[in-house]
Amino acid sequence: MEFAIWSVLVGLLLVLMALGSTVLKRLPLSTAMLYLLVGLAVSPLLLHLVALEPRLDAHLLERIAEVVVLLSLFTSGLKLSSGLRDKRWALPVRLAVNSMVLTVLLIAVAAWMFLGLPFGAAVLLGAILAPTDPVLASEVQVHDVGDRDKLRFALTGEGGLNDGIAFPFVMLGLGLMGLHEMGAFEWRWFALDVVWATTAGLGVGWALGLAVGRLVLYLRRQHQEAIGLDDFLALGLIALSYGCALLLHAYGFLAVFAAGVALRRLEQRQSGDASLKKAEEALALPHRSAAEALAVDPQHAPAFMAQAVLGFNEQAERIGEVAIVITLGALLWSVQWQYAAWWFVALLLLVIRPVAVNIGLAAAGATRSQRLLIGWFGIRGVGSLYYLMYALNHGVSGELADRLVTLTLSVVVVSIIVHGISVTPLMSAYERRMQRQHG
Repeated sequence: MEFAIWSVLVGLLLVLMALGSTVLKRLPLSTAMLYLLVGLAVSPLLLHLVALEPRLDAHLLERIAEVVVLLSLFTSGLKLSSGLRDKRWALPVRLAVNSMVLTVLLIAVAAWMFLGLPFGAAVLLGAILAPTDPVLASEVQVHDVGDRDKLRFALTGEGGLNDGIAFPFVMLGLGLMGLHEMGAFEWRWFALDVVWATTAGLGVGWALGLAVGRLVLYLRRQHQEAIGLDDFLALGLIALSYGCALLLHAYGFLAVFAAGVALRRLEQRQSGDASLKKAEEALALPHRSAAEALAVDPQHAPAFMAQAVLGFNEQAERIGEVAIVITLGALLWSVQWQYAAWWFVALLLLVIRPVAVNIGLAAAGATRSQRLLIGWFGIRGVGSLYYLMYALNHGVSGELADRLVTLTLSVVVVSIIVHGISVTPLMSAYERRMQRQHG
């Protein structure tokens, strides 16, 4: 009976989202807000169809969040078509490095001084909450490969990079708490967790993205083989990049993002905008003959491959968003809300994030309105949930675990609500302003 009820609920939700997607785009309401309400409804607060608890179900929750983040990171990488020499890369790199490090520091200081957390736990909280989310930020990210907007490019690149760059600070926090080996004078942490894991993760992902892409294109162009099943190609490259990075003790999140960027960069080097348009048109046709012909065409094959992989991944990402946000909502019944500090949520979203963005983007070429919007749209979500569960699975326990859970989920829930309400009017106003400037 429970499975039947679940089937009805999920079926209704998906059908309603399909029918009302265009209406939602015009309203100050995000899909994540609706999924969150469904999660609350299926929890013990109402229907009692599922009773998840952060500490008891940490392993399951970590894996769910991990898969969803991986899908989203690969999608983000595929959307970023600019070459690495493009000046627009300066914005996401500065946000993912300078602004994120400053965010970790400011959160840690606030948590240590005003929340009374031990310094190691305060650093860990900073690392959990610093990365912006690539899953829930689709409304402010690059819409398509041809999108040249600096704001969207910055937020897309930041979400792809900082989910991996946060990992060294998670390990630092765990190390300061005695839950991770740091080495004398923290040499091991710096050498392995910072330098090696970051560079190896990016290198492995880039190399595999290029290698797999070139192999597929060779088989299609020269032998008319390896046609179709681009969904398998997407999932296979994600799993291969992630697994190889982990085996090398590197950051798999960075590897998957880099693989997506590399695959798109390969397409950009070997085809142009005309090929991209043809690929989009062929993929939209109901019959497969045109698509199969384009897949093996020497000129258009790269664009077709990249667009087919992106199309599948975007669909998988949407399904993942449904699953993870419903799961998040189903967790809220068990949170120890007496540990919540709502002023801290406001401090993070209204002060720490804007300050870190403005300092990180100083003299970076962004306009004042772009800096303001980037500062506001520091959306927290699935990445923070993943790092929280990772910490619980690596020794954080007791009252401290409950406090970290409450602080993290309070930030994520408020972020889903306030950013969900504000994204449509703010981005619409921004786009009208950009049209007037370029019109």
